Amino acid sequence: MALKQTPICDFGWTPRGFTLPATDGRSYSLDDIRGENGTVVMFICNHCPYVLAVLDRLIDDARALQEMGIGVAAICSNDATTHPDDSFENMARMAREHGFPFPYLHDDSQAVAREWRAACTPDFFGFNAAMELQYRGRLDDAGKGAAGPDTRRELIEAMRMVRDSREGPREQTPSMGCSIKWKAA
Repeated sequence: MALKQTPICDFGWTPRGFTLPATDGRSYSLDDIRGENGTVVMFICNHCPYVLAVLDRLIDDARALQEMGIGVAAICSNDATTHPDDSFENMARMAREHGFPFPYLHDDSQAVAREWRAACTPDFFGFNAAMELQYRGRLDDAGKGAAGPDTRRELIEAMRMVRDSREGPREQTPSMGCSIKWKAA
C-alpha cells in the first residue's frame, strides 16, 4: 500500500467530458452528474483502508451535498487484475450494501483518472457550477480516525463556500490515502 497525498488545487481547471458505466446498470456522463450549485467527483475504491475508514461519513456528506444542489459521483479507476476487490462486480456489491446515494462509476481504461491526475483513494474534486475546480482537499480533519463532535467537515464547508461564492477556500489540506493502482504500461 503506497501512501499518497493529493496535489495542491489547480484552481479553475476544467475537465473534459466523459461517460462511464455505473454499478446501477446505467452509464453517466459528467453532465449527468453535474449539480446546479456545483459538483463533487471522488476517486475511491473498495479495498483502501482510508476509504473504508471514512465510508459512512462520506455517504452522509454526499447526501448533505446533494441537498445543497451539488452533484456527487464516485469513480473507481484501480486495476482490478492486481486488486480484484476493486472489480466492477465488487463495486456493485459495495454500492448496494452501503446504499450509495450517488453513481459509482467504473474507469476501467483509467483515462479519466489520468486526465484528472487522480493520486489516491479517496481523492476529492470539487467544482463550481461552471465546472471550474475549486477544491482538492480532504473529507474532514478526522482522517482515518473516528470523527468526533469537533471534527471539521472540510469538504462540506468548502462546497458550501463554492455554492455561495463560486470560489473555494484558498487554504486546503490535501487528502491522503492509498495510491491509485495503475495498470502496467
